[in-house]
Amino acid sequence: MKKAILIISFITAGLYSFAQFNVKMPVVITPKFRKDTTSIAKFGAVPDGHFLNTKAINNAIDACNKKGGGVVLIPSGLWLTGPIVLKSNVNLHIAAGATLLFTADKSQYPLVEANWEGLPQMRNQSPVSATGAVNIAITGKGIIDGNGDGWRAVKSDKLTAGQWKKLVESGGVLSEDKKTWYPSEAYMKASKGPANPGQILPGRDAAYFASIKDFLRPNMVLITNCKYILLEGVTFQNSAAWCLHPLMNEHLTVRNVFVKNPWYAQNGDGIDVESCSNVLIENSTFDVGDDALCMKSGRDAEGRKRGMPTQNVIIRNCTVYASHGGFVIGSEMSGGARNMYISNCTFIGTDIGLRFKTARGRGGVVENIFIKDIYMKDIPAEAILFDMYYMAKDPVPLLGEKRELPKAEFKPVDETTPVFKNFHISNVYCNGAAKGIFLRGVPEMHVKDIVLENMVLQADKGIDVQEASNITFRNITIIPADTNPVVDIINSDNLVFDKLQYKDGSQLLFRVAGDRTKNIQIKNTDASKAKEKLLCELGTDAKQINW
Repeated sequence: MKKAILIISFITAGLYSFAQFNVKMPVVITPKFRKDTTSIAKFGAVPDGHFLNTKAINNAIDACNKKGGGVVLIPSGLWLTGPIVLKSNVNLHIAAGATLLFTADKSQYPLVEANWEGLPQMRNQSPVSATGAVNIAITGKGIIDGNGDGWRAVKSDKLTAGQWKKLVESGGVLSEDKKTWYPSEAYMKASKGPANPGQILPGRDAAYFASIKDFLRPNMVLITNCKYILLEGVTFQNSAAWCLHPLMNEHLTVRNVFVKNPWYAQNGDGIDVESCSNVLIENSTFDVGDDALCMKSGRDAEGRKRGMPTQNVIIRNCTVYASHGGFVIGSEMSGGARNMYISNCTFIGTDIGLRFKTARGRGGVVENIFIKDIYMKDIPAEAILFDMYYMAKDPVPLLGEKRELPKAEFKPVDETTPVFKNFHISNVYCNGAAKGIFLRGVPEMHVKDIVLENMVLQADKGIDVQEASNITFRNITIIPADTNPVVDIINSDNLVFDKLQYKDGSQLLFRVAGDRTKNIQIKNTDASKAKEKLLCELGTDAKQINW
């Protein structure tokens, strides 16, 4: 009865939040456990930060599983360990005052078949993993630390002079230009070889993978093909690569967690939800080195072959600090993403706020994404970004880094062509960004069918729309420092600007370019406040702009 009450409450809250869209909200079922509790100390574990507790912890989990489940307790203390594996019906409880510290000794992590960035790859075994389990959890008030510093490469531009000096003196090797630190010679060699050196391919034998072992960084918590999962209360920090990686699961609940990585951590994602269904992430905080709340579904042909979209996702009441993106979909979204409901989230200092990224070759359809009540401050790049020219680089260029604009050219539409459609984003407020809104599709497949409404965006630049169709901007207040122009449109069609507000004395309200720009509707907007209302360039027919 109690379980039924919980589920009914969850549905009611979800329906109230997104009732305007007339959608059926997902139901996410959380696991339940027996109350039987066993301490790892009873299996010989020692909390001194020196004794290696791998065997004791895994034995405790195995014994709990064989008895039908319950709680395996990590009491207060500093518990050094190698990789541990969760089993069905086990709740691994990290008590307040407890730190589960994973050893820096890489020999303790055997190479295993896994998945990295959407491709089957060999990796070092994840510090925490589960495969094919049912009813599992990691709960408590303690800390899980992946000891990731010795695994990651670091660029000198991302550290202070003192930090860089200390890192170099710790060991490892430097690149030829002395601007990148690598943990080892083997790591550096692998990083300069073919793309995806860990990918499982004919001709790559055990000796090959052993030679690049240092490069094959593990995701800290990897949960694969499991059902009914709970992550609650714990601090997850200092991962070698992605921090939390749920892969091909059903019914995942993440609640009241703190995910923390150094801001410079290479691939230091917070959570990458990949090909999962029925997901709830709530009341959690992320402060990480890459994307924070990231939705994925596999990469290119392998992702399309898997054919498992990430779907039926609710994210609410979360806060994101440092990251490459607050809420993110892509770029590995080849299996699709759909039916997502994001609300009441705060992004402070994230490189990009709402970030939707893909590239030709990915394929996949991202659709039915509903986002509301988003609050942002000090965003170094775009507050809202749709980009189908993802370049696999940091959103904000490093000092002195030069980037070229992609060349616009039509290519055939086929299964490798990605699709972004049917987004509704409302009630977004941003105090400080490099750009308010940036939409960029590709010529053969526009970003399309998007409603953006009820926003106040303060930024260096305003609204930039390229290769987009059927976009509605309703009740948008855009306050850019650079008002030449406020809105920039290139080769886009069927756009509606309804009640666009901007500051008095703006230099140019609309700049419109491209002979494929058609049917731009501007309603309930006072153009007299701008020094110049409209500039048409590069073949645009002014008759296509309707006031």
